[in-house]
Amino acid sequence: MPTATPPPDDTMTDANAARIAAACRYIAAREDMSALADVAAHAGLSAHHFHRLFRRLTGVTPRQYAQALRTQRLQAGLTADGAVTAAAVDAGYNSNSRLYAGAASQLGMTPGRYRRGGEGMRIHFAVGHCSLGDILVAQSELGLCAILLGDDADALLQDLQDRFPRADLVGGDSDFEATVARVIAFVDQPAGSLDLPLDIRGTTFQQRVWLALRDIPPGTTLSYSQLAARIGMPAAVRAIAGACAANPLAIAIPCHRVVRNDGSLSGYRWGIERKRRLLDRESANGVPAP
Repeated sequence: MPTATPPPDDTMTDANAARIAAACRYIAAREDMSALADVAAHAGLSAHHFHRLFRRLTGVTPRQYAQALRTQRLQAGLTADGAVTAAAVDAGYNSNSRLYAGAASQLGMTPGRYRRGGEGMRIHFAVGHCSLGDILVAQSELGLCAILLGDDADALLQDLQDRFPRADLVGGDSDFEATVARVIAFVDQPAGSLDLPLDIRGTTFQQRVWLALRDIPPGTTLSYSQLAARIGMPAAVRAIAGACAANPLAIAIPCHRVVRNDGSLSGYRWGIERKRRLLDRESANGVPAP
């Protein structure tokens, strides 16, 4: 009887990791999304095996990976001087129609609005005080788009203006003040998740990390390596740390629940002491942290 052909090896071996790393470099070096067969051939694998292996080792498909790279290039191009069309071409989009088709999920707004600093958007905001210092809460038509902590209310407002320099920033009305009160109460007594709609703006990769952060229960922590493994990207520890640092929604997206491998506290955008106090409160109100 003929011997059955063994199934392709999809495990995390050094050889497979090297193949996928080389494929990632190959995709990043090209301005357009190569055909799957071309990238697979570059990796020395069949298209079907390559697609399955790539997804298993990175957590995303090759096309999603290429899309995330284009989004990053687009964001860089839109924040620099230049037209949307030029930024689209530089990012690897073949046409503006393809660019606009995926813009809402990748930028949180159309490319033109992103390029114009949120022009045409109406954002309600309020600056107040909580037990962790000053706090700024901002909300777009889609949901909370910023929760910023600090020691200087003017600096928090400047941060919001830098994010949306041409948006219409308006003081919150009574309804919004009730939302702010809920956010502040959650800071003081964290339990469960903040049950408010969020307007999460970031790259595909950042959104993947931020959604995983929201799955970490109060009172518990993960290391950067554990979080990387959880989203299926064990080699992306540094990128995950960068996504945590870029999080504009303190508390709502709990990046404070990520620690070093030895359990010690690492950098936190709003200060190590705030991170320590948040974790202490969650341990007191929920499951004891490990």
